Amino acid sequence: MHPALSVIFFTTASGAGYGLLVWLALHAALIGDADPVIGWVGLPLSLGLVTAGLLSSTFHLGHPERAWRALSQWRSSWLSREGVLAVLTYIPALAFAGGWLLLGENDGLWSIAGLIAAALALVTVYCTAMIYRSLKTIPNWHSRYTVPGYIAMALATGGLWFLPLLAFSGSELRDLAFPVTALLLATAAIKWRYWSSCDGAAPTATSGTATGLGAQGRVRLLEGPTTSETYVMREMGYRIGRKHAAKLRRLAALFGFLMPVVILAALLAMPGSGHIAGGLALLAAISGSIGVVTERWLFFAEAKHVSTLYYGEEFA
Repeated sequence: MHPALSVIFFTTASGAGYGLLVWLALHAALIGDADPVIGWVGLPLSLGLVTAGLLSSTFHLGHPERAWRALSQWRSSWLSREGVLAVLTYIPALAFAGGWLLLGENDGLWSIAGLIAAALALVTVYCTAMIYRSLKTIPNWHSRYTVPGYIAMALATGGLWFLPLLAFSGSELRDLAFPVTALLLATAAIKWRYWSSCDGAAPTATSGTATGLGAQGRVRLLEGPTTSETYVMREMGYRIGRKHAAKLRRLAALFGFLMPVVILAALLAMPGSGHIAGGLALLAAISGSIGVVTERWLFFAEAKHVSTLYYGEEFA
């Protein structure tokens, strides 16, 4: 599949934003009188990432001005459900932000609004993942690891961006560095299982089964169906070499999981807050985001649509 930058930015930015919103809501609910610095920096960052991601996704549509019409198809479309839930999430999220930033309160009803926003954020990420999980015509995406991978990665990247906020506000990192590290390791395990299952899966369709001629021997394309590039070839016929994909997987694992885990382990070994801890936590967040962008690019580039069987692919 063509790895469109607008979709990659949407899934990574909105995932990090929703994940950060979950951490902010949990922090406010557990701490009560949380530091206002965390709210003033964290909530605009969280909602800004979500909004930028959603706006980016509309540019992937042929007619962005008609995006609002997609909201009416929620009965049958995961894309529409995602859009409806994304809009609904703003209501409790803005109430939570208003209470914390304007009134200086993040407990009681305001924290409940935050928890509702966090729940809706996770359901929105679930719907995003189901857009891909539900497509049987793309075997790599129709995987049992797609949904847990999206949710775990959103929580992990949100947690990585939450830690610098804690450090620069003067809060202790030890209590939250450990669960974020555990989330990173769990996300890495899910991603490894996803890649392993994709590599080891048998083809779901071949040029023989697609044409119905497989019983007569090997089927191969003699001539292309068109003399010029079509939409299907452009959007669904993207190819990436195995060596190139393997190299990018190593980079995704290095920046997305290994470096953040090592940095967070260092933070756990020397507990504290302040500029040094904040700088290290910020470095882990930047590294993790680079890894997630690389991983998401591969998620699209390695996926193969069965329609490519009619354009020269032998299996999908």
